[in-house]
Amino acid sequence: MILAHTNKHRFFSYRCRQLLLIMISYGVLNVAYTLKPLPIVVRALQSEMTNTNVRSSSNHHRCCHHGHHQYHHAKTTAPKFNSLSSISMRLRAGGEDNKNNDDDDSKNEARGIRRRGTSQLSQLVPMAVQYANENFFLIGMIVAVIVAKIMPSLGKNGGILRAELFIGHYGVALIFLLSGLSLQSTELMNAISNIKLNGLVQLCIFGFWPFCIGLPLHYFVTRIIPGFPAALGDGLLIMTTLPTTVNMCIMLTAASGGNTASAICNAIISNLGGIVLTPLLLLKFFGTTIHLNLPQMVVKLIKTVLLPVSIGQLIRTNDTAKKFYGTHSQKFKRSQEIILLGIVWNAFCNTFTDGLGIQLKHSLALLLLLPTLHLSTMGLFFKFFSLPVFHFTKHETIAAMFCSSQKTLAFGLPLINTIFQGNSNLAFYVAPIMFIHPLQMVIGSFLLPTIQKFIASSDDISQS
Repeated sequence: MILAHTNKHRFFSYRCRQLLLIMISYGVLNVAYTLKPLPIVVRALQSEMTNTNVRSSSNHHRCCHHGHHQYHHAKTTAPKFNSLSSISMRLRAGGEDNKNNDDDDSKNEARGIRRRGTSQLSQLVPMAVQYANENFFLIGMIVAVIVAKIMPSLGKNGGILRAELFIGHYGVALIFLLSGLSLQSTELMNAISNIKLNGLVQLCIFGFWPFCIGLPLHYFVTRIIPGFPAALGDGLLIMTTLPTTVNMCIMLTAASGGNTASAICNAIISNLGGIVLTPLLLLKFFGTTIHLNLPQMVVKLIKTVLLPVSIGQLIRTNDTAKKFYGTHSQKFKRSQEIILLGIVWNAFCNTFTDGLGIQLKHSLALLLLLPTLHLSTMGLFFKFFSLPVFHFTKHETIAAMFCSSQKTLAFGLPLINTIFQGNSNLAFYVAPIMFIHPLQMVIGSFLLPTIQKFIASSDDISQS
């Protein structure tokens, strides 16, 4: 019995040392693996403790029945580091499995991030292209001014690219040729009979705008506002003498439900009449200060504007050419926009070369003044054409409002560039029309839902 008790004591002392080694090994390996294989270590210890208990019971039973020889045999034959080796192997296997799993998870996560990034990029690219396509001219103007500021010598008159020749002469002539090609004379005849509406619209464009808005505004900004450039005030007055837009007023009238035929009619009359009326107004307002040569100006306008428009109208009489233009009208429109951007670039290159430019405070003043001016004129003309004495329908009122309140960049920019070519203040003269052109589209589009409800209410009343 004493021998059995002694053997048992030695056996448990041996197991305690073995467990102590296991715990030390666990601590070292736990630090080495930075706590990652902790669940595997726990499972390995639980398994090893179970095996230890089983072997302990078996050895104790053998020691009790077979004595010291069996114990000594078990002590000398049993490997002391079986438990540690087993745990180490499991740790390595578990660590490698865990590392492989972590690597797989990291790879899967990286693939997922790449897929999401690719998916988002594939969605953003078409949206960016669509936005750039819809706002091509606005973005192009910003880019043209920035490029002109960075490299003004590249596009100035007499520079390497000879911009004043290819853009100032041939480009402007091409713009008016395409304008003449796009004018629809058949639709003009359908609305030409409404003389009262058309006459009032043209009176607002070439009478009320320059004399009742342009002159008081010019006096206010040049005499009342301190530090406002006189040349920029001249640019505001020049803007009021321009005809209405062609595409924009027709498009907004059609989108709001107004009388599209009246909009087309007045847009064509205004732009054709502007070839003569706008230069005459400019001669009246600036003839004494800018020294315009009337005979030379008329010859230049005939060569640059009237002749290309007439050629465009003659080409339109050919059905094949008309059909070809209709099929590729968007491409022709984009070509006009590119030429206009070239004119903007050339004008600002000349301005920045001469050391003149529109300061930030003047740009902010225009951004504050022009939207207010456009909204005020829209409201004023809406009230005017809604007067019961005229008996205009709401559809005609909306068409007249859009045509009377807008000013054209497509006609105005090349016209101003032609008349004031070589003038050092050319950038100030074109700045107001450049600023107000995109604002007209933004404000008109913003008001479309309200105008549509206004017209829909009249339709409902007429149907009931």
